[in-house]
Amino acid sequence: MTNPPETGTESLVDSVARRVSPWNIANVLTVLRLVVVPFFVACLFVEGTGWRYTALLVFLLASLTDQLDGWLARRYGLITDFGKIADPLADKVLIGAALVTLSVLDELPWWITVAILVREVGVTALRFAVIRHGIIPASYGGKVKTVLQIVAIALYIMPGMPDVLRWVAMGLALAVTVLTGLDYVTRAVRLRKVAQKARGG
Repeated sequence: MTNPPETGTESLVDSVARRVSPWNIANVLTVLRLVVVPFFVACLFVEGTGWRYTALLVFLLASLTDQLDGWLARRYGLITDFGKIADPLADKVLIGAALVTLSVLDELPWWITVAILVREVGVTALRFAVIRHGIIPASYGGKVKTVLQIVAIALYIMPGMPDVLRWVAMGLALAVTVLTGLDYVTRAVRLRKVAQKARGG
């Protein structure tokens, strides 16, 4: 037996039910990640081992919320337009603030910070540039890149870590960051060609 067609009222109710408020737990975690960035940076600038460990704890907790808010949004259907923009922005602000602060403190070469930030900003601009043709989904390589960046930055923040370990971790993070950036360029070009071919057909 077929279901009766929806009335206008029923369709409206279903539409309202599917509407997700931007003020949900996933987006709140994203906003909190942005809010703690100034405190995190301040902890790095204050001398003392205790402040360094505080900065490390804040950084790791903030990084953890990146995984948590994404999982909550997918698990409970809390995906919103605000979250799609704010979540990757919060990630880049946290990573960027850590890299720039470490470079200002002369603990990380500026060329590494610039290379990573250029890639992050470039990929973000590229995704917006081709958004009319379609969405470039996050790749597995992009997730690996994020994890490597977090590990490398954590090693630089943690007092007393061997320099060779820091350099190896940051070198891997930088290599994957550049390679995934090139992959995004390739996928963006392919997406644009496919979209143009579809319109031409």
